[in-house]
Amino acid sequence: MIILIAGASHTGKTALAQRLLEKYHYPYLSIDHLKMGLIRSGYTELTPSDDDALTPYLWPVVREMVKTAIENSQNLIVEGCYIPFDWRQDFEEDYLKEIRYRCLIMTPDYIRNHFADIRRYACVIEQRLDDSWYDADTFLEENARNLEMCRKYGNDYILIDDGYRVDIDL
Repeated sequence: MIILIAGASHTGKTALAQRLLEKYHYPYLSIDHLKMGLIRSGYTELTPSDDDALTPYLWPVVREMVKTAIENSQNLIVEGCYIPFDWRQDFEEDYLKEIRYRCLIMTPDYIRNHFADIRRYACVIEQRLDDSWYDADTFLEENARNLEMCRKYGNDYILIDDGYRVDIDL
């Protein structure tokens, strides 16, 4: 089983991946770790702020890792914001039946009512560098866009509207 967890920054992708690791004992890959490894090693000229270029750069590698895990009958959780919304086109049906995709999306009301909490929990799993630039308006725009794109491509998503109780049952 492969679980793909997508969503905007600060939606809890890494925290969910950690909970699923503890619940199902599936290892997880943070696409951010792959990104930073490639950047720091000099394998790319891209920088952490090159978001538009990072998805087409990272996804082919992640996609082939997913295929390899499926071919080897291995379970894997992959989390990150660099999973394209049209991800399904890259897999044949035999692969697709082994993949579960969820995009974490927070509603505008949730964001407005809980933005201080969202910021407070930003480092619950990883210690982030200064992300004070990430404001409520940016967060609202990213979540709205992700919802629109999930609907356009028929992707499953978890809408966070009330309390933050996010889980994936297999």
